[in-house]
Amino acid sequence: MLHINALTYRVEGRLLIDNATVALPAGHTVGFVGRNGTGKSTLLKLILGQIQAETGSCTVPRNARIGTVAQEAPSGSETLIEVVLEADKERASLLAEAETATEPNRIADIQMRLADIDAHSAPARAASILAGLGFNDAAQNEPCSAFSGGWRMRVALAAALFAEPDVLLLDEPTNYLDLEGVIWLKNYIRTYRHTVLIVSHDRDLLNDAVSAILHLEQCKLTLYQGNYDTFDRIRREKQALQMKMKRKQDDARQHMQAFVDRFRYKASKAKQAQSRLKALEKMEPIADVISDRVSPFLFPEPARPINPPLVRFEKAAVGYEDGKPILRNIDLRIDGDDRIALLGANGNGKSTFAKLLCGRLGVMDGHMRHHKKLNVAYFAQHQLDELNPGETPYDHFVELMPDATEAQRRSKLGAYGFGAHLTHNKVETLSGGEKARLLFALAAFHGPNILVLDEPTNHLDVAAREALVHALNEYEGAVILISHDRHLIEASVDRLWLVDDGTVKAYDGDLDGYAQLVLEKSRTARREAKKSARASNPANEPAKSKPVPAKVNLVHLKKQIQQSDSKMLELQEKITILDRALADPQMYATQPKKAADFAKLRAKLAEDLEATELNWLRMQETFDTATNGPAS
Repeated sequence: MLHINALTYRVEGRLLIDNATVALPAGHTVGFVGRNGTGKSTLLKLILGQIQAETGSCTVPRNARIGTVAQEAPSGSETLIEVVLEADKERASLLAEAETATEPNRIADIQMRLADIDAHSAPARAASILAGLGFNDAAQNEPCSAFSGGWRMRVALAAALFAEPDVLLLDEPTNYLDLEGVIWLKNYIRTYRHTVLIVSHDRDLLNDAVSAILHLEQCKLTLYQGNYDTFDRIRREKQALQMKMKRKQDDARQHMQAFVDRFRYKASKAKQAQSRLKALEKMEPIADVISDRVSPFLFPEPARPINPPLVRFEKAAVGYEDGKPILRNIDLRIDGDDRIALLGANGNGKSTFAKLLCGRLGVMDGHMRHHKKLNVAYFAQHQLDELNPGETPYDHFVELMPDATEAQRRSKLGAYGFGAHLTHNKVETLSGGEKARLLFALAAFHGPNILVLDEPTNHLDVAAREALVHALNEYEGAVILISHDRHLIEASVDRLWLVDDGTVKAYDGDLDGYAQLVLEKSRTARREAKKSARASNPANEPAKSKPVPAKVNLVHLKKQIQQSDSKMLELQEKITILDRALADPQMYATQPKKAADFAKLRAKLAEDLEATELNWLRMQETFDTATNGPAS
């Protein structure tokens, strides 16, 4: 489906992609990985034709559509549902032409094409996607301008998914999603019918939703079959083999060179020495395995130990306006060795709770009891914009260590991962990951008792995220984590708190159970969205159902509705079983064909479930009309 042929690209003389060739098969979901700054986003731009390659090409079959998330979030007065619907250019064009067409044959062609592309279900499909990404029915009908930048980027993602291009390119789509949105997106991508190339550092997404990994390293592209864990294992095995072969070759070269040096000027051995010299010249050297070193993260142990509990909440309430608490009735405690992840959709109050814990908000009611010298460190993504762009990491450490020597400051900077090449670089020139590392250093410098991290991984690649996991596990204080990265949560926390229904409480299940809860809520929201979209029936939409018959056999219809209910439950149970099987990384490693078959079967079952739901809605609507009369 997507062919990259002998592609070479440079930026300001720096080689990013060197004579790369790879073919992505149709219908596969491929994870695109590589260290930050290697050129992954650049390759997507080359595929989209936004920039031109030095040599080579990126091609797709004629008439195949390539789609991606718009770089600028929609911000006008159009409603969210309108923005998403407009992403289907053909449908929008046909509907506009239908308003003015007068020639009978053309009118017939338009209506037939609208039927072919299933235009009548478009509002329901758009509403379903928006619901999955966290927008309820009321939000879908609000203007884009009413939402923040992060939420508008979700709308842009919804538009890209709704358009269903033949090749879908996604560049770090989880960066503006919460854990609930990531769970839904992973489930959606897993059943997407066309080709997907997704740049991501989310290990859980790369394990559960993709069938292959495209790796960009040393300016070369390599395609691996299987999920991320399979790729990582195979790559390590290849590196070990390459190192073994290089050592063997080096030994052979050394032995041959020693023979040449010893006998090249000896008449009786000169011919043999000359032969070995030629062999040495022809021997293609095996390259060293170059492994980019990841600087570790450092979180100093608490400077002042405090007896437990560190914090106790008693019927606490918090908010931003007097009399209007966001969270209430909080009865919890935090001890010195706690590792807690906050679950809950964006907008439920996770960041509000974090600000309460950090002292940026006070309690409105109840109590928050803690030692007066409790030190809480806070990291949040928005703080990246608060760094002084004209200062360097060294300047920041001068402020933290005013009485220290230059050598002491440089030593401390090095411990936090800032070597000589970064120490005096201005913040404005640092990458997102380097800025995040600086924020970690500033927040934790004085040895906090509690470390509060709000989406810490957005600018970190897979290797850096693993380094963060190790640092959190070695840290001796308490950790409160808000993250959409399931791998980070599972690897570094042991307790889950749920922020929902206006409060914070302990969650007794695990992340598997929580994922099922999220998907079930998503399915319920999707059904409601479809029902609402069908009920609204815009005037320019084709007719969605036949007129209600004058006489309806209510007993028979009720029986059909019950059968559809049972069928939906049966289909959902089968999908759940397949989801559990597909979540096992070992299947991709040991039974790749079975994994592919399971993925195709799941996609088919999802389509059947979708059709059954639509049929159920139609029958339920007919039943309601026949028993209660038309809605006024």
